[in-house]
Amino acid sequence: MNQVGQVVHYILNMGSSVMLPIFIFIIALIFRVKISKAFKAALTIGMGMVGINLVINLLTSNVGPAAQAMVKRFGFHLTIIDVGWPSAAAGAWGQSISAILIPILVVVNIVLLLIGVTKTLDIDIWNYWHMVAAGSVAYIVTKSWWFAILMAIVYMVFCLLIADWTAKDVQGYYGFEGITFPTGSSDAFGLLGIPISWVLTKIPGLNKINVTAETVQEKFGVFGEPMFVGTIIGLVLGLLAGFDVSKTLQTAVNLGAVMVLMPRMVKLLMEGLIPISEGARDMLKKSGSKRTIYLGMDAAMSTGAPATLSTGLVLVPITLFIAAILPGNRVLPFGDLATIPFYVSLVVARRKGNIVNSVITGAIVITFALLMATNFAPVHTEMMRGAIKFPAGATQLSSLDMGGNFLNWILLKLSQFVSAWI
Repeated sequence: MNQVGQVVHYILNMGSSVMLPIFIFIIALIFRVKISKAFKAALTIGMGMVGINLVINLLTSNVGPAAQAMVKRFGFHLTIIDVGWPSAAAGAWGQSISAILIPILVVVNIVLLLIGVTKTLDIDIWNYWHMVAAGSVAYIVTKSWWFAILMAIVYMVFCLLIADWTAKDVQGYYGFEGITFPTGSSDAFGLLGIPISWVLTKIPGLNKINVTAETVQEKFGVFGEPMFVGTIIGLVLGLLAGFDVSKTLQTAVNLGAVMVLMPRMVKLLMEGLIPISEGARDMLKKSGSKRTIYLGMDAAMSTGAPATLSTGLVLVPITLFIAAILPGNRVLPFGDLATIPFYVSLVVARRKGNIVNSVITGAIVITFALLMATNFAPVHTEMMRGAIKFPAGATQLSSLDMGGNFLNWILLKLSQFVSAWI
């Protein structure tokens, strides 16, 4: 078991930009893509992931300091620190049960695909950490390996079914043919957010407002283009943070650059995915099967859409404001603020880029997420012990991505119920 764990962790430590191309290459060969074409596709996807990660780092390095400055400027006093998904992932991978979960989850996904329970093949192995986290939490609460494995599988099944449910939205709005998002945080947010966004479309007056990236550009011309929208949002964040002129302008230009660069990185990644998608369709056609297979990818791809990025960035100061006034909340949002665009990806797609509807929906779901993250904090903190250095002044740790995740929270409650009977 220890040797299996070492192999799994060695592969995971390569990072998504190396691990994903290797897995893509294997999948391409299974779908009978020529070796040379499969290798080029895998390498292209690797380059695309490098580009996406660079742009995400640019986004994080600008939103993070702005959020921290806003916290100090407005005097927020909350004792549970949102350490963000990277720390939550590190805590999940650090549990003794994590090593065996990856091969189990891969096999389960393939079996579910073969028997027709799902149409999604989740090839984004790095984001299996969401399922591993669900299993790790269940193990911490119950100390039962079998129950922990079951909870990780249940979480995966939810993600695959939600990915199937939202596949037409992802493909129709983002233009990703044959792609869907089984990313745990995005799926949990969408599970709550899509019904809420639908209710908003039934409210008189509000249902007449349809602000999209396209309508903004149509109304404001060149000043409505993504680079200008990102620059303006960056300018507002800088002013709210109380930055000086120089730092405010740097934040503005950097977020404008994110809006320009992210779609180009996503386009590069999609170039690599096309041969695999075509190979899957050709193989099914030759076999006489009428089935459809979706390739499950990281919801980070959705940030190539200006509406998704804009919605997420607008929600940053709104999230901090909600955290400050929400009764019962003790979580200080920080680490996951830059990843809010991922969370709203399915809502934005379902509402076809309606930014107003998506922002209101996002604010409502984040309200619930903060309360869930507060409730999740004791177990989340226990999972993080030894994985990261606790921030100064933090009595407990949580995250919007894991602690504020509806699926994780439901499974936590189930684990706590079961632990009383074990």
